[in-house]
Amino acid sequence: MAKFPKLGEDAAVLDIFNMSPEAGAPLLHLHEAIMRGPSPLSEGVRELISAYVCGIAGGRYCHGVHAETAKAYDDIPDAAVDAMFDDLEGAGFPPKIVPLLSMAGKLTEDPQSFTEADAQAVYDAIMVVCCFNFMSRLLEGHGVEGRGALFTERGRRLKDEGYLPLLRQLQPQGAAE
Repeated sequence: MAKFPKLGEDAAVLDIFNMSPEAGAPLLHLHEAIMRGPSPLSEGVRELISAYVCGIAGGRYCHGVHAETAKAYDDIPDAAVDAMFDDLEGAGFPPKIVPLLSMAGKLTEDPQSFTEADAQAVYDAIMVVCCFNFMSRLLEGHGVEGRGALFTERGRRLKDEGYLPLLRQLQPQGAAE
């Protein structure tokens, strides 16, 4: 249940962003740049990294939405997404994915152990890890959990439209009151 009564029972990211649209809009631009901008990592792989990071960080809402978003991409096997926390090595990802997820886990669980050698050629993955550690804590701090149908709907919409269309749903400060 949301920790802020104003958010309501079915709160989502935009409900939090609408509490402070001046902060929400730049965050959506950041998401679009990290998740949809030019990168050697496919959009599906970036969504997978965000789902993995959120799952490790305990971000139920973010994990749910981004796991479904990752599954909506052809380069991410659905069954592997479902199995990644049980057996990352044997989940069934393409060979290049496991080292990225391992790095994301290391950076999430023990960032001090992350070395310069770890950082070489993984800048985009680091940006996804940082962004979604932030988002997981933002949503968990507000008590926003979400449910399966919402995760599926939002995941497909993010895959098809990206993050910037969400800007249209932000309300100017004071408009919702």
